[in-house]
Amino acid sequence: MNGNSFDSLRDQVRGQVITPGDADYDAARAVHNGMIDKKPAAVVRVSQVADVIASVNFARDNSLDVAIRGGGHSAPGFGTWDDALVIDFVNTKGVRVDPASRTARSEAGATWADFNHATHAFGLATTGGIVGTTGVAGLTLGGGIGYLTRKYGLSCDNLLSADVVTAEGKFLTASESENDDLFWALRGGGGNFGVVTSLEYRLHPVDTVHAGVVVYPLEHAETVSKFYRDHLASAPEELGAFLAFALGPPVPFLPEEWHGKPVCVVVGMWTGDPAEGAARWQPFLDVAPVAGSMVGPMPYPALNQAFDALQPKGILSYWKADFLPELSDGAIAEHIRFGATIPTVQTAVHVYPIDGAVQRVGQTETAFANRNMKFAPVIAAFWQDPADSDSKVAWVREYAQALRPYSAPGGYINFMDGDDQSRVAENYGPNYQRLREVKAKYDPQNLFHVNQNITPA
Repeated sequence: MNGNSFDSLRDQVRGQVITPGDADYDAARAVHNGMIDKKPAAVVRVSQVADVIASVNFARDNSLDVAIRGGGHSAPGFGTWDDALVIDFVNTKGVRVDPASRTARSEAGATWADFNHATHAFGLATTGGIVGTTGVAGLTLGGGIGYLTRKYGLSCDNLLSADVVTAEGKFLTASESENDDLFWALRGGGGNFGVVTSLEYRLHPVDTVHAGVVVYPLEHAETVSKFYRDHLASAPEELGAFLAFALGPPVPFLPEEWHGKPVCVVVGMWTGDPAEGAARWQPFLDVAPVAGSMVGPMPYPALNQAFDALQPKGILSYWKADFLPELSDGAIAEHIRFGATIPTVQTAVHVYPIDGAVQRVGQTETAFANRNMKFAPVIAAFWQDPADSDSKVAWVREYAQALRPYSAPGGYINFMDGDDQSRVAENYGPNYQRLREVKAKYDPQNLFHVNQNITPA
């Protein structure tokens, strides 16, 4: 379709309809991952729900693929697609907080930096991502792992309701009391069931936290990793921390001799009694020689955005992930082996805990089925030069393959890349068939297939 073909859509929306040839087309089609170079038929920067309804109807009636973009942070770049109609929420980032009920409603274009800024004014938060530029909607629909997971569960466990435009162009609210089958599927099932336009969350008292970033020479990684695994198993859920393998970043608290050198890192925060904060981090400072550390009080939003600068929009990336029933000695050994070959300072190899509150929700209570796992590792290479793409992708794949013997069959869909479609069924395990049935009810023609796709039953 050419630009003129979208004139009727322009007449129906208040947002901007951008097509090839428009001055801002290249900027409008770009997503966070610079590996993605798709050329959509049009990008609609929606201004309100009415624009979403018109866009869905237009795409369906004209047999166009639909790509949905919230924060645009999708690893496979699902927020854009060749010859598709992109529904872009970049201009809808509002977050309304109700401090009395400890709830917040977020529009679909908000990032976690937007969300945390709004809720922090009231000393409140909910489980969000590790990076502030991640979209609220996309993270939640895939599950939502973050610093607060052990204490308060996944992002989707804190979702109270969602407004959705279906493939028929109908506007629905999904909650425990309305369209509860759709609400069940949205909590971990991704963007398969409609266009989510806003999300309502339960909030918790989280204000200033006792944050910690402790960096160790890689030679001590085995000691640190085993201590992390064993200590976390008995630590209060107020301690949320992940294990990482990286190259030493150029930060003030890390001596220059460690910049760009392979290191092991523990990052997280204590949200319990502030007076206990220093004592809760002391074991991590004592377990092995420390290359550098930053431990102390910090506003929660500041920790959530601490690493944003390492991964700016346009950087190239490739991701792989599995779930771990245990952080076994064998898995630790492979992390150390590949940790010695981390290719760039931006590359993120993180092992996130998903115990505590996550495991108090039943395996079939939401679409997120992997409640019996203890860790969710991600291997995400980031780099600047396109000439390096083949070698970086190969490194990630080899790393992931080395971890497979210690991993469960499924992985976390928010960490999956575009070549992981064959794993969708195992990612959802016992919930997959029910998800297919919900998909058949709300999107029988699979209009919303630019995602980790669940095929209709």
